[in-house]
Amino acid sequence: MAGYAVQSLDAPEAIGPYSQAVRVGQTIYLSGQIALDPKTMELNCASFRDEVQQVFANIQTVLKAAGAGIEDVVKFTVFLTDISTFDTVNAVMSEVCKHPFPARSALGVAALPRGANIEVETIAVVNSS
Repeated sequence: MAGYAVQSLDAPEAIGPYSQAVRVGQTIYLSGQIALDPKTMELNCASFRDEVQQVFANIQTVLKAAGAGIEDVVKFTVFLTDISTFDTVNAVMSEVCKHPFPARSALGVAALPRGANIEVETIAVVNSS
């Protein structure tokens, strides 16, 4: 591997043969995060908003383990089983991210792992200093 795997014990463990993230130089590629509670490994889906908030909490935890923060994110790819829930994603992202906002793509999909309603992939770039 060109980079190194990033592992946080405070984020959900990988549910397959992949790393939570891989850092290559100053770029960090996070695997898709769903709303797994890191303590129970159960889906946090009391509401869709709870699910989105858990996803972004998981992203922030993995970024921290990689030496980065949400302000270092350059791109999110959002997968949704119901594209009509996008307003809630926007609301949570506006609470978590500050201007200038990262680039983003959103896709409607038929299904996600563990019955999740949202999964988010993340790319971040950190300063070399």
